[in-house]
Amino acid sequence: MKPETTFKELKASGYAHKTINEEIQHNLITRIQAKQPVFEGLVGYEDTVVPQLKKAILAGHHINLLGLRGQAKTRIARSMVDLLDEYMPVVKGSEINDSPFEPISKFAKDTLDELGDKTPIAWVHRSARFFEKLATPDVNISDLIGDIDPIKAATLKLPYSDERVLHYGMIPRANRCIFVLNELPDLQARIQVSLFNILQEGDIQIRGFQLRMPLDIQFVFTANPEDYTNRGSIVTPLKDRIGSQIFTHYPKNIALARAITEQEAKISQSDKAAIHIPELAKNLLEEVSFVARDSEYVDAKSGVSARLSISAMENLVAAGKLRMIETQTQSTTIRLVDFMSIIPSITGKIELVYEGEQEGADEVAKMLIDAAVLMQFNQLFPRIPKLEKAGTKTPYSDTIHWFEKNYLELNYTDTDEVFFTSLKSIKPLNELIEKNVAHLSDSDKDFCRELVLWALAVSNKLGKTATDALYKFDAS
Repeated sequence: MKPETTFKELKASGYAHKTINEEIQHNLITRIQAKQPVFEGLVGYEDTVVPQLKKAILAGHHINLLGLRGQAKTRIARSMVDLLDEYMPVVKGSEINDSPFEPISKFAKDTLDELGDKTPIAWVHRSARFFEKLATPDVNISDLIGDIDPIKAATLKLPYSDERVLHYGMIPRANRCIFVLNELPDLQARIQVSLFNILQEGDIQIRGFQLRMPLDIQFVFTANPEDYTNRGSIVTPLKDRIGSQIFTHYPKNIALARAITEQEAKISQSDKAAIHIPELAKNLLEEVSFVARDSEYVDAKSGVSARLSISAMENLVAAGKLRMIETQTQSTTIRLVDFMSIIPSITGKIELVYEGEQEGADEVAKMLIDAAVLMQFNQLFPRIPKLEKAGTKTPYSDTIHWFEKNYLELNYTDTDEVFFTSLKSIKPLNELIEKNVAHLSDSDKDFCRELVLWALAVSNKLGKTATDALYKFDAS
């Protein structure tokens, strides 16, 4: 905590007053010139969103981040806090962070008139200069802007038009700060209207009383594009006052999606050390999200959040951890059958269309996993023919024939040794693996053995039955 000082000492230190736009711009320019990273943690946005964000800041604009859920809109807004000065001087006791150089409240003006250079100055850390409000239909003007306090008016014997009887809302208290209003279209139109003057003219109106208060705020709004026609809309004059509208997006490839999941998933170091996740398993996990975004059963307008993969990864690790506890082993490897554990993560993160609701959330989740399996399989192995003439030999004929006389049970709780030994007992499957994916690591090869069987079952070449304890593969 920075010690308090006086206005005289503040001026003697050479401190120069800056608006919040000037402050953010100055620190952004300094970072860019010093080749320091800006907006760290925004994976996949380096060449799209981040350059637009830099330009909006340099232009001194209020910003509207437009995108589907789970596209890091709020994270972008929070990352702007790093561009603020570490400490900001305010008139001590001010409710709205008055600058001693340009006070706007009666309290600060009176204090400076009375004490002059002896006015006490407090310091506010940049972590306290971020305000966030979720716009819901029940948000009212008093929440955002403020209201008249009749008790104050009666006690101080002041008229309602006097600033001193005001109870400040979130926006005045966010003076010289970053204010984020999430899901802007959900805010009632009449409440959006109340923001007009704050954004442009610098005054506020409460119960018909107009008060000149040139607030200095960096506004960041977030919205879902579909909200314009669904739950609500952004009124045109408000959109006109927002300088820059920036579109966000989902990760464009598996590598970026993996980087986000790795960054955000809450997995302890001990779990990372004990539970091995094959590279193909990590790719498959992300593939589920990509498949979901294109699925006919999932509402594309609602989007499929990046949180799906993050939660799924945490569930996947939990499945491995549970197996270690139950088998009393010190390590394990994630398997394809463990992917049934991510179904709760999928069903809680997708919005279904009518056809999806008919199928049921659990069934849709299984379909998405099956589709992701086929997607990954086709990248590594020759496609499985849907129809072939009797007696025609395919790359999978020997493996399929093996199951005509045998079956395979894969138990969730089997130790790694037992589980992978049973998979390796299928000789034609081993030959298929060595022919097509010999370059992969041993753990990825083991994963591929499951992948082939799963893909054959999805393609109706093998039978597959599942219980709470095991997966059984046999002849179709």
